[in-house]
Amino acid sequence: MNKSTLHSPAVKQEPTDAVGMSAHKVHVRRLISAIGMLPVLIILCVAFNFATQGTFFTGQNISIVAQQAAINTVLAAGMTFVILTGGIDLSVGSILATAAMTSMICSLDPSFGAFALPVGLLTGIVLGSINGFLIAYLKLPPFIVTLGSLTAVRGLARLIGNDGTVMNPNLSFAWIGNASFLGVPVLAIIALAVILISWVILRRTVLGIWIYAMGGNPAAARLSGIKVSLILMFVYAVSGLLSGLGGVMSAARLYAANGLQIGMGYELDAIAAVILGGTSFVGGVGSIWGTLVGALIIAVLSNGLVILGVSDIWQFIIKGLVIIAAVALDRFRRSGESRT
Repeated sequence: MNKSTLHSPAVKQEPTDAVGMSAHKVHVRRLISAIGMLPVLIILCVAFNFATQGTFFTGQNISIVAQQAAINTVLAAGMTFVILTGGIDLSVGSILATAAMTSMICSLDPSFGAFALPVGLLTGIVLGSINGFLIAYLKLPPFIVTLGSLTAVRGLARLIGNDGTVMNPNLSFAWIGNASFLGVPVLAIIALAVILISWVILRRTVLGIWIYAMGGNPAAARLSGIKVSLILMFVYAVSGLLSGLGGVMSAARLYAANGLQIGMGYELDAIAAVILGGTSFVGGVGSIWGTLVGALIIAVLSNGLVILGVSDIWQFIIKGLVIIAAVALDRFRRSGESRT
């Protein structure tokens, strides 16, 4: 074999093309991952605006959508922390109800009215920490623990409110649920602040690196010195805290709380928002900004169906199909990653 054959460009062309194609696929996959479900959100908005003859894109309706999305966004942010570790929290709606009840009851007492808001937040973080302790230190399955909490904490919410509705027309923190700043609802501002803080924690701190590492490979994370039990305690406490915040936001919006009804089914919307946003059920992969997009998709879908006059029955059916589609999408993403 002569030197011209050894140095012929044709000999090296095939590997170079293969590497280039592989790099292109990786680039495309990263781009798709970064964009996420944003195109779906845009298509939904345009479709509903067309179907409602321009009613959807009015300033008043956009404000309503922002308010509707706010509470689910807050719950979904906490759920993102949990699912990133490979866990699940089915109790967020019940914790929200209990926090709303404690805040309302506290607001009725002139001596403790000023503490109504922090009491609601404290209720959430305590209940979330109990979940975390059972999961982290007693090694109980997250699904079973939070499924039990879903029922038990809902019962607690009904118990402390004497299984009735607690109302306060002079609620001191009602501005949280009804005021706006520069035309933007305070509820939406709080939700965006939660997303920003969550992003900083997950993407700009060592704690965030540990959360992703634990979700990706818990055994390796433990061997590398990461305090897995403390991480679990932290994420479930965060989920509880944000559920408590959601309870305060709900009570502020309604001037009332009912242990049986408030927050019912919210855990499903939160989970759907997280999975639609690209966070994997197996943990270790996800984006808090994707969660925001997922929450907006749920809110836009609910709002658009109401404007179109779709019955509650079909709204439940469609939401259920969206949740199934979200899980199927997660499975498709993971199968695609395994082929790369």
